[in-house]
This record gives sequence, structure tokens and C-alpha cells, in this order.
Amino acid sequence: MPEIDIDHLRGWIGRTREVEDFVTPRLVAEYRATLAPHLAPVADGEAPLAIHWCLGPETPAADALGPDGHAAKGGFLPPVPLPRRMWAGGEVETLAPLRVGDRVVRRETVSDVAVKNGRTGTLCFVTVRHDYLTERGPAIRDRQDIVYREASRPGDAAPAPKPVPAEDEAAWSVEADSVLLFRYSAMTFNGHRFHYDHPYATQVEGYAGLVVHGPMQASLLLNLAAARLGRVPARFRYRGVAPMIAGSRFAVAGRPEGGEFRGWTAIGGAVHMEAEAVLEAEAVLEAEAG
Repeated sequence: MPEIDIDHLRGWIGRTREVEDFVTPRLVAEYRATLAPHLAPVADGEAPLAIHWCLGPETPAADALGPDGHAAKGGFLPPVPLPRRMWAGGEVETLAPLRVGDRVVRRETVSDVAVKNGRTGTLCFVTVRHDYLTERGPAIRDRQDIVYREASRPGDAAPAPKPVPAEDEAAWSVEADSVLLFRYSAMTFNGHRFHYDHPYATQVEGYAGLVVHGPMQASLLLNLAAARLGRVPARFRYRGVAPMIAGSRFAVAGRPEGGEFRGWTAIGGAVHMEAEAVLEAEAVLEAEAG
């Protein structure tokens, strides 16, 4: 394993950048065509929930890509010397809805870099915070946790799956095929090869097949939370439990409990992502009252 100079990597903390994009009718149509009917209802003129993850994608030149298809490390993100990267989890705070036609500015800040030892070896976590701003003011605050892992090794055992809760209540069933992965990658300009390059995913990164996007699972869970709670949650937290491999249907499940929601994605009784959401304090009181 390459040596990790954590002091050097933490020198990226505080680095910022801005990107601008528009919530175009075309993007909204593509998003709906990809994830509907598994989307929560929104008011006329409002954009579907979680579409903010499709705005302002990084657009590195072809000669500026790393071997995994992402932008080469060492620019905005620190040059972590571990080869495998995944979206580990995060949190979304919704302040106001995005609307079709909005001009959106996203301000990004590297807020933390940490090294930990996990079941699969050394892990490096990079935390990035995003502020999505419209002409009406702040709309969304978002924290993204990225994890870098060691290279796979022959004979590495897969982690034991986490079973779904006993009160499993499947709401949506989604076909995780290569077309779904391609369309979501296209909307987000996500070049990570393990979403579409089967030989790379299995022979280089060591997965059993193509990997289903973490943010797509989180998008479905946020929409389910809003549908079950009857309104957009003020805060939504999610955490990847195990990589989801494409090729079968997966469940998007969960249940409301007062003004809160607890949900998960699962295949064959094994959880891949779990999430929780809470309404605003005022909305919680309304929900408890009736």
C-alpha cells in the first residue's frame, strides 16, 4: 500500500471552487425519463427532488482523466494515493425548491480529509460541502463523503451483508440494468468506469459486476421519504453500506415514523444503502397532530 501523507492531503482543506448551471427542461425530462415513476410529486414549475446532483458536473478534458475515468486527482480534490473511489454517504438540507429554468451556482469546499482503518484495509475519507444558490437565495446545502480504498486483492472476501429490518416494507422495485446505469451516468457526466466497463469493474476494481451509482440510490430514497412524509424533508442523511451490483431488481423501501423517515435499498434481503430524513420542527408538530 502506498504511504499516505495525511498532513499533505489535509492541505486541500478549505480549497473552493464555483460552477454554474441551469435547471433546463431537457435535464428535467431526462431525469424523469430515467427515474419515473419512482419520484415524489412536486408543485407546478418545481424540479424533481435530488436533481441537484445532476447540475454542474465536472467536465475534465479527455487527457486530464485518471485511469478510473474520473478527473485525475490533485486538482480540486487531494491526490489520495488509493485507487478505488466511492460515494460513501452524505447529507442534504433543503431550504427551498429548485425550479425549472433556475440558474444555479454551486459553491464547493473541501472541509475534511481523514484516514481510517476499516475491514477492507486503509480508507481515506474526503468531505466536500456544497451550497446551491439561486437568484432567490440558498436552495440546498449538501455534504458529500467520498471514500478511497486500497486496490482489490485476489481472495478478498466480501463483507457480510447487513439484513433488512424485520419490518421491511418495500415501496418501489427498480431494475438495475446497464441502460439505467448508462442514462444516469450520462445525465451526471460521470466517467467512473465501474458503472459501464464490465472488464474494468471486475478485473481491475474487483467487483462482481457493474456498480450501481450511490447518488442514484440516494435520489430514490429522498423521493420515497418525501412521498411517505407528504412533503420534502428538511434534512436527509444517507450512508452506503455495501456496493450494489447491477443485473437484478432492487427494492427502495422505508417507513415514516411521526415526522421522521427511515429507509434503505436492498437486494435479496441485504441492505446496500440506508437513509433517514426529518421534517422541519413545525412540520413535525403538524404531523403528530394529525
